[in-house]
Amino acid sequence: MRKVIVTEFISADGIAEVDKLTGVAWNAEMDKFKEDELADSGGMLLGRATYQIFAASWPAETGDFADRFNALPKYVASTTLTELDWKPAAKLEGPLPAAVRQLKESSGGNIYVHGSISLAQQLLHHGLVDRIRLLSYPLVVGQGKPFFAPGERQKLELISAVPFSNGIVALEYAPA
Repeated sequence: MRKVIVTEFISADGIAEVDKLTGVAWNAEMDKFKEDELADSGGMLLGRATYQIFAASWPAETGDFADRFNALPKYVASTTLTELDWKPAAKLEGPLPAAVRQLKESSGGNIYVHGSISLAQQLLHHGLVDRIRLLSYPLVVGQGKPFFAPGERQKLELISAVPFSNGIVALEYAPA
């Protein structure tokens, strides 16, 4: 069975808005983290907004990482999108929990949820997430969209915590 793995950039206070995570230099440790994710990935599960953001930028990227990232199957959770131009892509049909359960039972590698905070929160709520991988920035931003839904309690088991030389900590959790 395929695993659903949510991967996010977050602040130390749990805010998952990438545009607020500034002032920390990307480094080789972060490259390796993302390379490892890509090597493990058999597809992406994205919400509408993240799909549109990625589709507007990733096809123009070049290099080995971009080529492999662009080639991954994209599964899009949206009730409003009618065209999916960043191929290969398919829109999930039916209720989200059932569609994701069916996707998990299909063949292929693990499915990564990049960004897509609202989608990730729904998947967590329905018990459909197998792993959470966070790059936690050494910043407190004070406000913004939290990764974990307000009022939603999640018990987690720490799998690993690896500090990077730039102050970021790579965290991996499994829902307990």
